[in-house]
Amino acid sequence: MTKPLILVTNDDGITSKGIRKLVDVMKNIGDVVVVAPNSPQSGKGHAITIGEPLRLYATDIFDEIDEYECSGTPADCVKLAKHYILKDRKPDLVVSGINHGSNSSISILYSGTMSAAIEGAIEGIPAIGFSLCDFKEDAEFDHALPYIERITRESLSHGIPKGVALNVNIPAINQEPIKGIVVCRQANAKWQETFDYRVDPNGRGYFWMAGDFINFDSEKGDTDVWALDNNYISIVPSQFDLTEYEAVRELQSWNL
Repeated sequence: MTKPLILVTNDDGITSKGIRKLVDVMKNIGDVVVVAPNSPQSGKGHAITIGEPLRLYATDIFDEIDEYECSGTPADCVKLAKHYILKDRKPDLVVSGINHGSNSSISILYSGTMSAAIEGAIEGIPAIGFSLCDFKEDAEFDHALPYIERITRESLSHGIPKGVALNVNIPAINQEPIKGIVVCRQANAKWQETFDYRVDPNGRGYFWMAGDFINFDSEKGDTDVWALDNNYISIVPSQFDLTEYEAVRELQSWNL
């Protein structure tokens, strides 16, 4: 049987530890093509490059696969892969990650990892974004790999609904094993930012953004944040259609 064609990308850059681990897993499942940013793109969301050139170069970071680094964003990488590198072949799956850090709840809107996966869904390709809830550069990924392979194989076997990308978040390694996998909803939460004003050595002022995560669903057990806090892997089926249909019906009653 023909192996599935899997496009791998990320937002931490093509040399990150997370994408190396993801490529190793995907090579067990299908034929892999990598198109990933040449530098970290965390927090870029669904940005695309307009008004300046996109650079694309073949690399030899991985073994025996087609691989390219791109000067653009994660969404740029998926677009270039589909329309240029793979123009005669449609991937069976787009996988993005493994991200260093959580992309649960509202973080999906800022996430380059998930924006790459959602770009795949926009293009009609089943897509998954994988994130590990550990921001450390030397984060341990191996405990997550069997679950990533299982979720990927199940996604290929059953298919992902049209227009949907799976947002998968995995707890960091700790003394207790992962309890299982929970399909759930995105928690209602936000980042409450603070901006620290500082002065650089040249006397010029600048701001440094920080903030706290506020979870309005902290008592509810059906969210991704609850799952992760209780040592479960969370899967949130996510869509790019941001229409609030109940609000559509309400606004239609206005005297417009």
